[in-house]
Amino acid sequence: MSQRAASDPFLSVKNLTVEYSTRKGVFRAVDDVSFDLHRGTTLAVVGESGCGKSTVAKSIMRLLNPAAGQILLDGTDLVTLNERALRPLRRKFQMVFQDPYGSLDPRQSAEEIITEPLKIQKAGNAAQRRAEALRLLDRVGLPESALARRANEFSGGQRQRIGIARALASKPELLVCDEATSALDVSVQAQVIKLLAEIQADTGISYLFITHNLGVVQEISDRVLVMRRGQVVEIGETQQVLSAPSQEYTRSLRRAALDPSQMSGLKPRHLLAGLSN
Repeated sequence: MSQRAASDPFLSVKNLTVEYSTRKGVFRAVDDVSFDLHRGTTLAVVGESGCGKSTVAKSIMRLLNPAAGQILLDGTDLVTLNERALRPLRRKFQMVFQDPYGSLDPRQSAEEIITEPLKIQKAGNAAQRRAEALRLLDRVGLPESALARRANEFSGGQRQRIGIARALASKPELLVCDEATSALDVSVQAQVIKLLAEIQADTGISYLFITHNLGVVQEISDRVLVMRRGQVVEIGETQQVLSAPSQEYTRSLRRAALDPSQMSGLKPRHLLAGLSN
């Protein structure tokens, strides 16, 4: 088999369709969505609540089964694989969830949480896994003393850092971040964004970043995909889409991001400043 070209996308989603059965019939949450993500870059998927962006993320993680389409990860179509065939590939793609409280078991220590993926993969012995947990804690800016503490002893921002460390334990090539900063306060949100940018610069990891916050998009992404009602509205380079959007829906999102009445709590003003340029 010939080696894949370096220019080939690491993740290629083609004509993705996801449906849910409801009492009223079939609801199409994602309708014919296509995009590419190249190695070492970040694609932000943005849109209002209910637009289907988190459904796209969960489909890529194979937490949901698509009704149609392809999800090509480094050339392999994940849609065609059963769980047994997926298992050895899962180390390549990991997820950071929105809720730093609900996504971690409060009874487990940071060491147990971070080393769990390594145990599943039967990677190393206990001492080696502990050493890796310590390395990852340092990578996400937490002290060695955090290793023995239980998840319920940490703040929301610290928990999200532990969630990132757990996701990185498998040395993934793709990290899917589903509203990974939206539950955090303003200052912590900025710290996590900076941390993710540093990790990408150091490792070359690719990010699919699901968010409703255009300020975050401006700060972290190379390209942006705008969704509405399960469909792609607009896609392109971040600066181009945010500074001169071609679609009215994207322009409305931009106006909402710049509205001071909608900037309370979770929209850092310094991140939004670039949108007015």
